[in-house]
Amino acid sequence: MRRRQARQGRSQRAVPRRGADDLARGKAIPDPASRSKAAELPSREDVLRFISDNPDRSGKREIAKAFGLKGGDRIWLKDMLRAMQEEGLLTKKRRRLMPPGKLPHVVVLEIFSRDAGGGLLARPTDVDEAEGPVPLVSIRPQRAGRSPAAGIGDRVLARVFPSEEETGPSYSARVMKVFEKRRRAVLGVFREMPDGTFRIEPVERRQPELMVEEALRNEARHGDLVEVEVVSQGRYGLPRAKVLEVVGSIDSEKAVSLIAIHTHEIPHIFPGSVIKEAEAARPATMKGREDWRKLPLITIDPADAKDFDDAVYAEADKDEKNRGGVIVTVAIADVSCYVRPGSALDREALKRGNSVYFPDRVVPMLPERISNDLCSLREGEDRPALAVRMRFSAAGRKLGHSFHRVMMRSAARLSYEHAQAAIDGRPDETTAPLLETILRPLWDAYGVLKNGRSAREPLELELPERKILLKPDGTVDRVIVPPRLDAHKLIEEFMIQANVAAAETLEAASQPFVYRVHDTPSLAKQESLREFLASLDIPLARGAALKPSQFNAILAKVVGSDHEQLVSEVVLRTQSQAVYTTENIGHFGLNLRRYAHFTSPIRRYADLIVHRALITAHDFGDDGLREEDVERLEEISALISATERRAMAAERDTVDRLVAEHLSGRKGEVFSARLSGVTSAGLFVLLPEYGADGFVPISSLGDDYYVYDEARHAVIGQKSGRGYQLGDTVEVRLVEVAPLAGAMRFEMVSEPVRLPGSMKSLHKAKRTRARGGKEKGASRRRR
Repeated sequence: MRRRQARQGRSQRAVPRRGADDLARGKAIPDPASRSKAAELPSREDVLRFISDNPDRSGKREIAKAFGLKGGDRIWLKDMLRAMQEEGLLTKKRRRLMPPGKLPHVVVLEIFSRDAGGGLLARPTDVDEAEGPVPLVSIRPQRAGRSPAAGIGDRVLARVFPSEEETGPSYSARVMKVFEKRRRAVLGVFREMPDGTFRIEPVERRQPELMVEEALRNEARHGDLVEVEVVSQGRYGLPRAKVLEVVGSIDSEKAVSLIAIHTHEIPHIFPGSVIKEAEAARPATMKGREDWRKLPLITIDPADAKDFDDAVYAEADKDEKNRGGVIVTVAIADVSCYVRPGSALDREALKRGNSVYFPDRVVPMLPERISNDLCSLREGEDRPALAVRMRFSAAGRKLGHSFHRVMMRSAARLSYEHAQAAIDGRPDETTAPLLETILRPLWDAYGVLKNGRSAREPLELELPERKILLKPDGTVDRVIVPPRLDAHKLIEEFMIQANVAAAETLEAASQPFVYRVHDTPSLAKQESLREFLASLDIPLARGAALKPSQFNAILAKVVGSDHEQLVSEVVLRTQSQAVYTTENIGHFGLNLRRYAHFTSPIRRYADLIVHRALITAHDFGDDGLREEDVERLEEISALISATERRAMAAERDTVDRLVAEHLSGRKGEVFSARLSGVTSAGLFVLLPEYGADGFVPISSLGDDYYVYDEARHAVIGQKSGRGYQLGDTVEVRLVEVAPLAGAMRFEMVSEPVRLPGSMKSLHKAKRTRARGGKEKGASRRRR
């Protein structure tokens, strides 16, 4: 009832201002058919005002409905809105139109300063500067006992409101939650110098060395990884610090990931109350469950996996009306029966948001008692699960599905390589009995689902995933690119379809939940891609909404050419970032209208939310989504999107540090590399053999003047017209390594090459400078 009233309230607020004024004066709003054409069509100002007043109802359909536009008038509105986007008056985010720089209602902010009056100032952490200036936000004074206290350096979850002031920050915000406060600490390695003094070698390259006095060392020893706080900084000499905490030894096998954990403030030690609750949990019973223990579901996972949260089974559909069709069953570990809403386990899982995977360790979302024991779908053991059974036609179109709460028993635990070998004609004593009854039906079903995938045409960007193999001491042994098998693709497609089924079911039941969405590329990124492709004589239509199939066509044109890697890189950079949200805008990359994460509740909190929503929608038990949880879904979406980005950054930093340490003894050697980034300051290079990045300063490229051409992702010598472009394969020499910071500096060995149209770009930049202007993306650098 409460949700229906809220929707009715939003509908009333969605009346355009002109119509609302008429209602206030007691006048009826004229029927559009009875008005003249000039009076019927809203002006640009009307549309902008409506979008500003109704940010939650600013899609094309809502705007048309609000102004009573039908038929041809909707086409007129669509053209006008497109023109306003091209002129920069509007931008599109998640299928909602808004003025450029406008923020969603709930956002993660970083408080960075104070204004003249002492008020806190913040900026959003997830705004693309390429799409316009980052909005400034003033933090509203806290209300006693209600708003959590926040200060400079804090990251907060806040509800934002457009400012009514003509000057100053564009928004004000009320803090909803303060993330764990950052201590003003520096992470570094404690060093005892030959002269008996103590110094801190900082992890961050930009931090200076620090001095520590004997009384402030806090029992730290040489080689300890420590957190320190600067206590004084004189005009001369090094700043002085005190040791706050000894984190561990830098010589330990897990030191590198420990640096990332502390730098990114990832919770990695479970509180005693959480461990106690996990240890007290008892195996689920059959109450309220269907008995599926005789159904031969199997798990297919990486060989080194320790928890198994999904199992699969497939068979031909015996229905004569669906010849060639298949029935696919996906069972997912029922985490929700152990992690109850509001419990200590639940609070800690939300705080972590997801598991974090490092080469040397995993920081799990849930304690081992839950993730690796009670919820893990182990072979031959009874385990609770939430399962979906899906019917597909021979063309791969889903005809229907149903969800079930069950007790299952895995018939086999296979690795991807193990299952693939059996299908490829190399079964062993484990897979031979499963080959005809379980494995071949799975592969037959995958063949059917591939038909549907081909018809759907998702974005086909094949990006190799590198895996670092470590020695027993925690150092790098080698870096490999595991082969991409059909077994991987089978599980991936089964999970995608299960996720779609979950979203469809919950939407049909009007049950609130969290979507996984992927927005279309922004107009700014589309225009940048268009300019880049034009330099390669590859056309891209202007104005039309891009589809994944258009990107696939672009990629297909350059297969086997010199530009294949370059175009793939630029297409990847054009894509938006996937996030969690309560508002559905579809998934652009997968080309799906609705999508949710359902298949990994052991390692993702978003999936746990979807499980609880399904339990509530089907009345499967009393451990579903509570009303108070529904009211927090917007907040939870922002939180878990932020923790996902945090995990990705920590994982990437760890790889960089491991590889930098691995290569620290090879200074002076020449490596094959690929240009992974081009900026006005220099070139980022990726070492394909190791999957790590380094930097070539532009000042080291030679005696030529270089112009940075942003549209073409290149730097071009002003005298020679030769240069380097994103995606180029080059040779570079390693000249400096900072293992703790994960930083490597290289110098270019390969000579620059002439780029198509390079002199034309240079002349354009020169003309702009001659007029006293500045060419967008153009910057002059010399040695």
